[in-house]
Order: sequence, then structure tokens, then C-alpha cells
Amino acid sequence: MEIEVLKKAKCPENVIDHCIAVYKKSMKMAKDFDNVDLDLIKTGSLLHDIGRSKTHGIKHAIEGAKIAEELGYDEKVCNIIERHIGAGITEKEAEELGLPIKSYVPQTLEEKIVAHSDNLISGTEEVDLNFVIDKIRRKVDNPEEKIDRLILLHNELKQA
Repeated sequence: MEIEVLKKAKCPENVIDHCIAVYKKSMKMAKDFDNVDLDLIKTGSLLHDIGRSKTHGIKHAIEGAKIAEELGYDEKVCNIIERHIGAGITEKEAEELGLPIKSYVPQTLEEKIVAHSDNLISGTEEVDLNFVIDKIRRKVDNPEEKIDRLILLHNELKQA
């Protein structure tokens, strides 16, 4: 069902393939937890990049949440989509990036699992934490706070 939604939204094929890889990684990660909503993780992970049908910039998460809301998905799914960038974007970072000012840091276990699964998939290939840290260092000014948040998220999800 979600794959058809991505196709109808005109997501590129490589984005759809990436979403499937993130879904698989999310389900693998979720098996370590007793108290997660697997249906929510499935829907959120498959739709996390639906906003790439409109933009490939940082705003794809916000656009994706709008699309999902317009399609009738509930707030939990929309929050996964909106909060999946890295280990989240703080209010201060949102302001610096020109995003609507609020926190985009994942809050629920399902949001954290999808966000971190997305971190650990590059294209359709699984990568390790060092790959992600190196990528942040290359792409971001003053990366240390983001790297610290990423490591905290990684450690939180590994302690299951």
C-alpha cells in the first residue's frame, strides 16, 4: 500500500528503493524492543521520504509530513516523517536552517527507530555509525552537537 502511495506521489525509483531498505532496517532494529508499534514503524519508514517527491533539500521532511497529513495519515506517522532527519533538528537549528521554528527531534521509540534506520542506510546499503559521523563532518558546519546527538540515539537504541 505505502509503495503505491510513494509511486502516486511521483517519488523517484531510487527514493522508493531507499524507503524499502530503511523499512527493512527499521524492522530489524524494532525486533529488539517489546513495546513498539510495528505497523506504525512499517508505515513511517516506508513513507519517511515521501517529501522527496517535491524537494531533495532539508525541507523534504516537512513537505513529506504535509503530504501524509493531506492523504489522511495520522499524527504519529506525520511525526515520524517530520522528525526523521539525522538524530533530529533542534529549535535553534531549525531557525538557522530557515525551517518553521520548533523541535524536529524524534520523541517516541518508533520515531527514533525510523530516524536512526535512515541514518544507517545510504542509498540501499547498510552503513555503520562511523560512516554517518564522517558524512556529518563533511556536510555540516560545527558538527559536534549533531554527532553527539547521533551517538546518544545510537547508544539508546543499542541498549535494547
